[in-house]
Amino acid sequence: MMNINKKDIIRLLEKIATYLEIKGENPFRISAYRKAAQALERDVRSVQEIEDFTSVAGIGKGTNELIREYMETGESTVLKSLQSEVPVGLIPLLKLPGLGGKRIATLYQKLNIIDAESLKEACVNGNIQQVKGFGKKTVENILLGLEQIGTRPERIAINDMLHVARKIEHFLAKIPQIQRFDVAGSVRRLEETVKDIDFIISTNSPDEVKTELLKMDGIKEVIASGDTKVSFVIEARYEVQVDFRLVNEEQYATTLHHFTGSKEHNVLMRQIAKQRDEKINEYGVENLTTNETTQFQTEEQFFHHFDLNFIPPELRQGKYETEKFLRNVDLLTTESIKGDLHMHTTWSDGAQSVEEMVQKAREIGYEYIAITDHSKFLRVANGLNEKRLREQREEIQRLNEKYDDIHIFAGVEMDILPNGKLDFSTEFLKEMDIVIAAIHSSFSQTEDEIMKRLFHALENPYVDIIAHPTGRIIGRRDGYAVNVEKLIEKAKETETALELNSNPQRFDLAPKSLEMAKESGVKIAINTDAHDIRMFDHMKYGVKVARRAWLEDEHVINTWDVQKMKSFLQRNK
Repeated sequence: MMNINKKDIIRLLEKIATYLEIKGENPFRISAYRKAAQALERDVRSVQEIEDFTSVAGIGKGTNELIREYMETGESTVLKSLQSEVPVGLIPLLKLPGLGGKRIATLYQKLNIIDAESLKEACVNGNIQQVKGFGKKTVENILLGLEQIGTRPERIAINDMLHVARKIEHFLAKIPQIQRFDVAGSVRRLEETVKDIDFIISTNSPDEVKTELLKMDGIKEVIASGDTKVSFVIEARYEVQVDFRLVNEEQYATTLHHFTGSKEHNVLMRQIAKQRDEKINEYGVENLTTNETTQFQTEEQFFHHFDLNFIPPELRQGKYETEKFLRNVDLLTTESIKGDLHMHTTWSDGAQSVEEMVQKAREIGYEYIAITDHSKFLRVANGLNEKRLREQREEIQRLNEKYDDIHIFAGVEMDILPNGKLDFSTEFLKEMDIVIAAIHSSFSQTEDEIMKRLFHALENPYVDIIAHPTGRIIGRRDGYAVNVEKLIEKAKETETALELNSNPQRFDLAPKSLEMAKESGVKIAINTDAHDIRMFDHMKYGVKVARRAWLEDEHVINTWDVQKMKSFLQRNK
């Protein structure tokens, strides 16, 4: 059985419906797949708990067999067949504004449009305007969208680059001639945007490793293929340049430090070396008096050579880290995190059941977690009303009785509505163990309107945390017009925590705002906002972002033990 979750199956059913729509198939068949996806979304069970998918209203025998095949093999015969019948160039057109499967089907059938090139030609020569529903404004938007398709920004969002880096890491792990490897550069420093990806590889067989590297899937162009460096462009969401440096074990630690950077950090380190009559290069530290080169097994040894404690990559910013790390620095670590206070389950739009999330948290060793599914306003995420939240609370109570090594808080991620009101009454919120308030709508409102919404939530005595406070998605959305300084002042006044959302798409709050919160005495909750058990791993990113703001255990509420956490959540009850 493959590691397939509910979200994977829903995406499969929706993709099949889209392909059918592009083919111009029977609308009832298309609707059947979409209804099956919606029915599965609404079912609170995880796929592992569903023995027979026909028990889900809206899923018939054929769809059940399709799902079973996908769960067992990771593939779908139906989808494969459809992909062979639909021109591959039509699928990227779904990203264009105003073009869904139905409209693309119309263009395919009436004008034989099969890709971006034929679509552009139809727009330019006016043929597309002869088709009902494609007016002048629509054509203008399509042309604008076509210009932007595949356009690579100068720097790519960290989340996209982490996906590429992970795939490369899986590939490198299978090459036996590689002794060890690490990603370097701005990916390792966890910068919000990244230009390209660097890897450092230790090997005694560089020629063999080079040969294997050039077999990687998705290579579009080889830029360099020398004795110590291999560079190529790989196809991902955007074209990404990947550089590999091949060194021996003795050179590895210094090379890794050098290519991790930043440029400003490396300047600071070179200045320290110069004061000692030494010179740092990619392969070691040279004594300029004796011409001897010292090499290191680890970066820790490299820093100790200069009387420094190990400086984490995310803090190599060229500011004052070389001064701070002359002594022990008591920064936050992942080992300090006692729990995760923001996650979603199959009750709303998560991939796993409450118990599966609990089991994963127990594996990690957490003392507590909070189940915080979406509230009723967010219908697109199958948000919970008061009745369903009370039913979920009963399940959580059963699990608290079942497991004595973890405490589960019954919570909710509640919407702050566009009109400033909250999605639930104050009386109902008092019933919840924990309440996270968040904005998910009307992002274009003025700063005054946004701040009124946030202040109204902060003033509610039963709101404990403001989630992803700026609403940004790195590289895709700037977020709403929040005045972070005023937000922090109000959070201090009301004793409300602000979230550092660990999802690499968000990193919200950002380090500069976290530093402001720390200086004001506002507590931070580092949460994953996990919709899938795999996303628990994002906690490590949140800790790194927190360290960039020099946060310590005392600044983060989920370093507290369960009793202290319970006291905080009961502070106004």
